[in-house]
Amino acid sequence: MKKQILHIDVNNAFLSWTAVEKLKQGSQIDIREIPSIIGGDESKRSGIVLAKSMKAKECGIKTAETIYQAKIKCPNLQIFESNFKIYKKYSEGLYHLLLQYTDKIERFSIDECFLDMTNYLMKDTLLGKAKEISKRVKQELGFTVNIGVANNKLLAKMASDFTKPDKIHTLYQEEIAEKMWPLPVSELFMLGKKTVPKLYNMQIKTIGDLAKTEKEILEKKFGKHGIMMWEYANGIDSSEVKYKKEDPKGIGNSITLPQNISDIKKLEEILLALTEQVTYRLRRYDLLANTVNVQLRTNDFQDTSHQGKLLAATSTTKEIYQKAKELLEQMYQKGMAIRLIGIRVDNLVKKEEQQLSFFKNEENERQQKLDKTIDALKEKYGYQKITRAGKMKVDDILKLKDI
Repeated sequence: MKKQILHIDVNNAFLSWTAVEKLKQGSQIDIREIPSIIGGDESKRSGIVLAKSMKAKECGIKTAETIYQAKIKCPNLQIFESNFKIYKKYSEGLYHLLLQYTDKIERFSIDECFLDMTNYLMKDTLLGKAKEISKRVKQELGFTVNIGVANNKLLAKMASDFTKPDKIHTLYQEEIAEKMWPLPVSELFMLGKKTVPKLYNMQIKTIGDLAKTEKEILEKKFGKHGIMMWEYANGIDSSEVKYKKEDPKGIGNSITLPQNISDIKKLEEILLALTEQVTYRLRRYDLLANTVNVQLRTNDFQDTSHQGKLLAATSTTKEIYQKAKELLEQMYQKGMAIRLIGIRVDNLVKKEEQQLSFFKNEENERQQKLDKTIDALKEKYGYQKITRAGKMKVDDILKLKDI
């Protein structure tokens, strides 16, 4: 199975996060829309530009130049001090939103993450998930991201660095020659500044030139680093997303349907498939959910959602699906054409924190054992190999045209 990797990169993070925070505090000005920078103490001539707005960039201001030089280029420049407390706050907000999509997240820097989505697409496409994440970050967190879509970390990282801001780019193996090879060799990920002049002396000026150079020549000149450069230039990277398991604040999954669906019975079957993945992740974390939220998006892009509280905290597929199904029935109106459906569980608690409940009975115990057995089979044979009877028709549903 090919890996399904996303690279998320916040656009102009420090300035964007400062702008969002100021707007939340009541500011009438979005500093992203005026000549502005993030820098040190304005009174100190030695302070440097850490981040700049597009308006500041149009004035010729560059990152890492002194504030003194920047003020000469743009006398009406607005300067804001860096605040890592704010940056950490928004970085954490992004991370916890992304945890709703996959457990496997590598925090590459304060404003960059790799996501391994290999087992978390649930019939959606990697590009579809990227579009959904981009939209949610913008709507819920107030800033924009670039997203690279690929089958390994290297290509995802390279793709996210293509044109900015607020863009999604794919870079699959078959797109390397067109999208990556024409780039200057200096833009290849992990290529040091001291290496570039040496490559230029070898008449290697583009990534394509590097990819077409004999590997043995590069190995002789640069050793193991030469082999890595050749592999990267050819899009070869087998590195894993290095993640630290952390408990999410909420777990969710949604799917953009290939065609609109108006039959609530078909929607219920898809909802079951989504619920099963969400509850599978709940149990992997040893977490229990107290609330369930179901989201619908119509063919005219109208979003609606309903939330309901469970009788008791649980991770069983049956109980959470029953609540999700109730919420779907409350929202759905006959004739609605649905293009997206999603489920999310919130107010999570550790399993050992579960309160004794009058609602815990033999049926609940039986369901927990069933879920545990199914989870064990999935882990042994693969998530997609084991499925419940109620999900058997989902693949057929997703192949249909308008229903």
